[in-house]
Amino acid sequence: MTAAALALPLSLSTPALAEAVPVVPGSTQSLPLVPLGPSTAARIPGVPGMSTSPGLAETRGLAPRDVKTFSLVGVVWDDAAAELGGRIQVRTRSVATGAWSDWQDVDTHNGEHAADPDAAERGTGRVRGASAPLWVGPSDGVEVRVQAENAPAPTRAAAAPGRLPSGLRIELVDPGAGRAPASGDGKNGVGASSSHVPPDDDKGDVAATLPAMSMEAAESSAANVPHAPLGALEIGALDKADSTADAIAADAEPAAAARPYIGPRPRIVTRRGWGADESLREPGFVYTSTVKAAFVHHTASGNNYACTEAPAVLRSLYRYHVVSEGWRDFGYNFAVDKCGTVYEGRAGGVAKAVLGAHTMGFNADSMGVAVIGTYSSTAPQKAAVDAVARLTAWKLGLFGADPRAKTTLKSGGGNLYKKGTNVKLNVISGHRDGFATECPGRLLYNQLPPTRTASAKLQGR
Repeated sequence: MTAAALALPLSLSTPALAEAVPVVPGSTQSLPLVPLGPSTAARIPGVPGMSTSPGLAETRGLAPRDVKTFSLVGVVWDDAAAELGGRIQVRTRSVATGAWSDWQDVDTHNGEHAADPDAAERGTGRVRGASAPLWVGPSDGVEVRVQAENAPAPTRAAAAPGRLPSGLRIELVDPGAGRAPASGDGKNGVGASSSHVPPDDDKGDVAATLPAMSMEAAESSAANVPHAPLGALEIGALDKADSTADAIAADAEPAAAARPYIGPRPRIVTRRGWGADESLREPGFVYTSTVKAAFVHHTASGNNYACTEAPAVLRSLYRYHVVSEGWRDFGYNFAVDKCGTVYEGRAGGVAKAVLGAHTMGFNADSMGVAVIGTYSSTAPQKAAVDAVARLTAWKLGLFGADPRAKTTLKSGGGNLYKKGTNVKLNVISGHRDGFATECPGRLLYNQLPPTRTASAKLQGR
């Protein structure tokens, strides 16, 4: 893809953009993991849950080393269909303090967030197996250990040797520097918006063009018109009445007028707002027929981030999905941080039925919402849960879906349902409802029943 610049005219009646800040591209260091024998294990004692004498179990990793600055780690391997049965642990050295962290587990993940088996996105030859990513913050040193599980043996007297997938590599992702965060009141409620009309005394000084945008960035931003002006850093919140009017005005189908149950639109930070490098993704967009269900996820990337860092976390996740895992774009349709800010995910338009890669087997006719963090043993913040309710009330309402209801989706193939199986699911489901996984974590999953009720109430049901 080329990154030809595009000058975009801006009329004085169009809400102006925040001043652009140069975007510093991110980077990925991809390092092969080498065999670790007992002698190596003896030099790095104290790894919880791992044998210091690996024996039959294959063990790979890296001894402590200096690397270029990174903020997110993950492990990838050659075959996207292969599972990593074992344990991944890392420790990292902080740029700020120079101190090494304790050993941290990396979720093995094993393909549960991915395009459907027969989707064009999965058949490109670039897709790889991958662990979940882990956000560690700015770091310049890393140590890695991956140990296979010994497979069960026919008798208790012996164990089959555990083996790891081929081509194991550690991916060290630097998110780069995005543009300035979108302004606004930060409450993610009605009326929160960074867009503003220049004061009368400033109108004569307003430039007639937006900052130069690449063709890919313009394409991504244009998908959100008329809900936001071209180049917007965020899409402003609307109350219920204005959300319905906005949807009807933007929808060429007369049936839009018959959809009274559209919840208030939340404030949504656009891809331009969180600094997505549009040159990474494949050009164009892929759409599905409708949005009948919303699958709630967690990113399993840990909770050690400040809300001001959420855009950097998103840039890292995006780069990991595309560069390391080989997907066409960010996997989820939306992301929500722990302070309740909603972010545009996969490009194609926040109000449209964009095909994601979030719930293998059920990406068609659905949307994926990922809460940034890990919620297996940590409870999600109320602000994040409330944001999921607001987002689903609006987006499901655009397609006439009742958050309290059930719907039927046809499986595209996964580990719970065979391809072609018609499956009845909640309109707001957890990832684990469509795929055998712990996602979205037990404590976030437990919040889905009240989320359905809150979402329906916001729709006016």
